[in-house]
Amino acid sequence: MTNATTILLVGHGSRGREGNKETINFAAQWRELHPEWRIEVCFIEHAEVLLDDGLDRAARNAAKVLVIPFILNAAGHVKMELPAALESARQRHPAVEFVVTRHLGMGREMLVVLQGQLDHLIKQMAVPDPMTTGVVLLGRGSSDASANGELAKMARWIFEDNEHELVDLAFTGVTWPRLETVVQRQVRLGMMQIAIVPVYLFTGVLIERIQEQVARLQRQYPQITFALGTHFGFDKGVFELLDGKVDGELAEGGMLECDGCKYREAAEEEHLHDHSHTATGGCGHNHGHDHAHPHCEHAHA
Repeated sequence: MTNATTILLVGHGSRGREGNKETINFAAQWRELHPEWRIEVCFIEHAEVLLDDGLDRAARNAAKVLVIPFILNAAGHVKMELPAALESARQRHPAVEFVVTRHLGMGREMLVVLQGQLDHLIKQMAVPDPMTTGVVLLGRGSSDASANGELAKMARWIFEDNEHELVDLAFTGVTWPRLETVVQRQVRLGMMQIAIVPVYLFTGVLIERIQEQVARLQRQYPQITFALGTHFGFDKGVFELLDGKVDGELAEGGMLECDGCKYREAAEEEHLHDHSHTATGGCGHNHGHDHAHPHCEHAHA
């Protein structure tokens, strides 16, 4: 990466100020690891510096902007709002090259982070019998099935790599099952301990709600030992994952999966950005319907 390149971390944004502060602090720590890199931060919502402003700041005195969606799972924000903002930024800064990596995703690197979180919780419970210790991966929840499916993949990988009788998936909102339902099921199936691993980068309103939910569950099931993890955005594995994205840039593929095209269709209907069904020079994938997207930077994972 040259000095003429700006790295732009695009966070989701949190209604709680502490979550956004942690994202900014993460960027500061990342800069300390790579003082030669120019690293900027913006957010999709709930923050002072949003996408358009962040892209403009990153483009100043830069020949290239490397945009990294600092988000675990790609749903509507990453599949629709970010591409629209990039299209507009390219028009405002025609001399600047905008390159986008995939979001953080649920790959082997993230599995190592989640496994580390689980191992820590198991040690807190004095290493109980895994056959009577249930595990719950607790995600944010999305209306996008592929985003929820990514977390389901993590639950399966955790199951394959451990000896727990039950490894389940729960969500804090939007979709189901919710945490209370999953805990009730695990108790009925004989679990004596339950380890809950929140799949969140940073703190925020939802992390606080999770803590309140688990406190209620402990009162409801006093015979069960609960261990609750926390957000893991400052884990060294996250820094290493971002390092790899910068070092490899687009070697891993583009930003979006093709099954997100329904978001592009919705954007067209709402006139959020100017993608035409008859446009040329797009990604070149045949999605079963005749449209190509200019600057369509998504890859089949």
